[in-house]
Amino acid sequence: MNLVRALPIVLSLVSAPCAVNAQENAVPGPPTPPKQLNLEQVLANLEQRNAQRAAALEQFEGKRTYRMQYRGFPSDRDAEMVVKVIFRAPNTKQFTVLSQTGSKFVIDHIFKKLLEGEQEALKGENRHETALTRQNYDFELAGYEITPDGGQYVLSLLPKTKNKFLYRGKVWVDAKDFAVVRIEGEPGKNPSMWIKKTGIAHTYVKVDGFWLPAENHTESFIRLGGKATLSIEYRDYKILKTAPIDVVRKAAPGGNTLLDGASDGSAVLAGHIAQHGKQ
Repeated sequence: MNLVRALPIVLSLVSAPCAVNAQENAVPGPPTPPKQLNLEQVLANLEQRNAQRAAALEQFEGKRTYRMQYRGFPSDRDAEMVVKVIFRAPNTKQFTVLSQTGSKFVIDHIFKKLLEGEQEALKGENRHETALTRQNYDFELAGYEITPDGGQYVLSLLPKTKNKFLYRGKVWVDAKDFAVVRIEGEPGKNPSMWIKKTGIAHTYVKVDGFWLPAENHTESFIRLGGKATLSIEYRDYKILKTAPIDVVRKAAPGGNTLLDGASDGSAVLAGHIAQHGKQ
């Protein structure tokens, strides 16, 4: 066998082990992302899964810490309130104040008003009019992001009405569970003429298969000069009762009013202070 004829055989014998070693030693690449859905498919899944989770979750409890800081005209104010909440399906929330410190004005006019507003949003037509559905919002698919927790669809949304419980901005939807994991935006309706700007940032956490609020952060700026910052920290969740699977499967598509409300408490505070002055 001459050199020319032997060369291909030699090259194949030399290169084959190298190829095997390369595959064995290669660092695994990132998993291939699942095929992305279009907007209508994302919304249909979001509404259906929200309805199923809402139907399944019959009772839970948890604790919240409300914190408010105001800096500006006519004086600075701070307050904190710790609340225990018990939810019972379909639309009952029982609040128990465990402790409260700081400005009585903030506690009475902001924190307790937020609790009243949350109960109001659960009742009657408000449950349907505040849900995260195509009936209440116009949506656009703004992107798809890969995070350490998995893929997320990014949706831009605009409220179709000036309901005080709706908001505009962006939501991040988990691509596996089709649950809202994050919100950034502002109230769909300005709560006061004294408010110049309000920003909302909410995050959610998965607890025993249910996505519940983890932290809310709201900042508002008033026209007379001042900034109000509201934070709500959620913790110590306990899922107490869930519905049978056949009930869950029959749930009609819709939003989940447990998750949808975007608090504008700092905007309410700034408006109150601007209107009433020092109290």
